[in-house]
Parts: sequence; C-alpha cells; structure tokens
Amino acid sequence: MPATTILSRAGAQLSSRAPIALRAQLQRRTPALAALARFYASYPPHTVVSMPALSPTMTAGNIGTWQKKVGDSIAPGDVLVEIETDKAQMDFEFQEEGTIAKILRDAGDKDVAVGSPIAIMVEEGEDVSAFEKFSVEDAGGDKKAAAPSKEGNAAEASEPADTGSPTAPPAQDGAAPVSRESDSTGARLETVLQRAPAVSPAAKKLALEKGIALKSIKGTGRGGAVTREDVDKAQPAAAPGGGAAGQSAATYEDTEASSMRKVIATRLTESMQQNPHYYVASSISVSKLLKLREALNAASDGAYKLSVNDLLVKALAVAARKVPAANSSWRDVDGKVVIRQHNVVDVSVAVSTPSGLMTPIVKNVNGLGLQAISAQIKDLGKRARDGKLKPDEYQGGSITISNMGMNPAVERFTAVINPPQACIVAIGTTTKVAVPAESDDGAQGVAWDDQIVITASFDHKVVDGAVGGEFVKELKRAIENPLELLL
Repeated sequence: MPATTILSRAGAQLSSRAPIALRAQLQRRTPALAALARFYASYPPHTVVSMPALSPTMTAGNIGTWQKKVGDSIAPGDVLVEIETDKAQMDFEFQEEGTIAKILRDAGDKDVAVGSPIAIMVEEGEDVSAFEKFSVEDAGGDKKAAAPSKEGNAAEASEPADTGSPTAPPAQDGAAPVSRESDSTGARLETVLQRAPAVSPAAKKLALEKGIALKSIKGTGRGGAVTREDVDKAQPAAAPGGGAAGQSAATYEDTEASSMRKVIATRLTESMQQNPHYYVASSISVSKLLKLREALNAASDGAYKLSVNDLLVKALAVAARKVPAANSSWRDVDGKVVIRQHNVVDVSVAVSTPSGLMTPIVKNVNGLGLQAISAQIKDLGKRARDGKLKPDEYQGGSITISNMGMNPAVERFTAVINPPQACIVAIGTTTKVAVPAESDDGAQGVAWDDQIVITASFDHKVVDGAVGGEFVKELKRAIENPLELLL
C-alpha cells in the first residue's frame, strides 16, 4: 500500500473518531500525527457523522428526510435526519454542536450500514465551502455488508435480545455492527402510497379479469387511487408469441416479501414449532360492559371516548393478576431453564399496520385507569401505523390481546403465541344470542344478550390446562362484572 494512502487514512481516522475539541487536543499532543493530518488531509478539522444504531438489532437503515442542510447550525438534541428501519421511522437526535459542512447520503438512500459516514460537521465559524467535493471515501468509506444470522433477523418482531427466551436473538457484543443483506431493488425510498397505490375493489377485479398488472396503471382517482375507468383504458401487455398469449400472460402479480414480513414469518414459524399450543374458548356476555362503556362516554364531556377493547385490556390485566401463571414466560437464564412470573402486567396490543402486524405495549395496566389505557392505546396504535414506535415500545410485554371484533364476519379465531410470552387472547365480534329470561310477571321467556367468543392460546410448557381454564374463568368474570374494573 502506498505511503500516501496510509498517511491519508491515519488523518481520516483522527478526524472521524474524536470530537472536534478532543481532536485538536490530540493533535497538539502528537505533533507528528498532526503534521501528517495537516499535510495529507486537504480539509479543515471536521467530525464524521456515522449511521447510528437506533435499536439493539439494527444493522442498516434507510435515509429519510434531512432536517438540517449544509451550513445549518446544530445543537445537542436537534433532529439531524429521519432514519427508517424495518420496524419504524425514527428521528436521529444529534448530541454535539457545530455546523453541517457536507451531507454524504441523499434522502432516499437505502440499506446504509451502521457506522457508515452520512454527514460531516465542523465547528461554528469554519468554512463549509472547503468540503464541497468531500466524498464518502474521504471519510473512510462505507462499512462492508455482511449477511446477518437467522436469529438476528427474527429478533426484530417483538422480543429484546436479553430475555433468555429460546427465540430471543443473541446479545450484541462490542464488535462493530454489520449491515443487513440488502432486500432493495436500488430504487429510491418511497412512501407507502407510492409502493402500494390505493385500488378500488371493482378496479382490482376488472384488472384480474383483463390480465393487467395494477402496478403498470397510473391512477387518476383521489390521492392517486386506481379506478375502474383507469383499468378500462389500460391495455394488457402483449406477449412475444402473439396477441392471444398476451391477454392471458398477466394472470398473477408477485410482490417481493419485505424484511418485516420475513421477520414475522420467521417468528410465527418458530412459535408454532417451539411452543406447544393449546386453546381454551368461552362465550362471554358483554351486555353490562357495553352499558358501562356507554355511560362512561356519555359522562366524559368529550374528554375521552372508551372503546370495547380498552375495557377488555383492563379485564385481561385483572385476570392475569388473579392467575399469574398466565402472565409468565419460558426463559433460559445463565444456562438454566426458568419460568419467569411477571409481577407487572404489560399488555401487548396487536395492531395491523400497512407493513405487517405489530404489538405495541401498554405497560403496568393494573396501575392505569380506563382513560389512561384508552389514550395510550390510541397513541401507540397511531404511531405503529406511522412507523414511529421506539424499540422499547414494542419489544417485551407479558401477555397479548388480539381483537378482531370490529369485523362482523369473525365470530372466533385462534392466535399464535407471541414468544417469549405464554398466553395470547383472541377476541371475536359481538353477536346477539337468545337466552332464557323471566318477565316481570314470572313467566318464562327469551331475551337477547350481547356475547363475544374469546379464545386463549397457551404455551403448555408454562401453563397447564387446568391453570389455563382458571384464567379464562377469571377473565369471563371480569368482563361480565365490569364494575370491578373501576376498583
């Protein structure tokens, strides 16, 4: 390697590995190295800003919107840029002060490895024009990409690295992180609407009948939606062999699985293989619960609006406290297998997002009132759909609820356990059921009762069948006597 290259790299390391004030001090104490940096580095003193690791398992990220531009001053706590990971889009808050001299990565760049240079910062008052031609190579180059382990990929769904669960990822050591093997096509970062334009059901059906790929149609409807008229005007792509073959060529459309979808697939497969599931179902009356919800909302003066799910989350926490074995998990701690019984009920609430299922956590539900639970669920659900959750807001939890009651077609369903937890409760829709009733004059008759079917999935390694039945019994009691939720 030429001597000039070695000396140039030494200067780059000096400028990138230390804060500005510390670097100047080091240069004063090491005159030989300082002279090399001044002689071979044609740029003023500067600091290289690298791609941060915003979660324990992050190895690469996509560059979102830059909040600062070249020449802008930055102070500790200011948001420098938005970073998009597989799970969320997070703000990178910088913790030093200075001036942005060069942005090395454009908004939309994908799969930038953790530790790779993304920007250059100098002290206030320095000439930023000197960095106009500064490149990534001048900052030491990108980190080399390396394929992550299967365990590392699976970790991002909902489980932290240090839980001791068999499905937990290995804890990170002190080595420099490596980037995830790229799943991208090289295109620029797009919004959800750009990746999956809205399509009306009629347009989707017509496109399937005509053999037209929806991604080839530019929508003219509201917000770029593809309408039936757009499909009518579109022409099927002609096949090389002739017109007849062209009309039947596009009979399906392949969509590459996203990194998050791969993570979900891995986690659910591992859960079904490693956790022996069994299920306990029960029909539960919610007539009193619905009346309580209506009364509380009427008295709120608009301060809050409780949903049925808010009350069910509270009831789940009450039952978990009475049967704590259901609020437990199977873990490997220091080489020993243990069953950890949690003293606090942290409820993971399943939320459907455009990129897949997420389970943000309402922590210490027993210590919260219904209004606080409702506010947290609404806030977490919105930020989950917007991709704004922090890792500690969806990694962990002690028990999960999955509610499909808003869909009138779903009377009941079973859910897959969210490891390392040992229980998940699936909620079906409300139905009217005829039950025996006695009229005021003592005559026997029939009344209509609002009921739901709940199905609890248990890990038999942790929760025995009798214990699971006792938990469902306590949950049924809490739901059918909702005034206890206010105590």
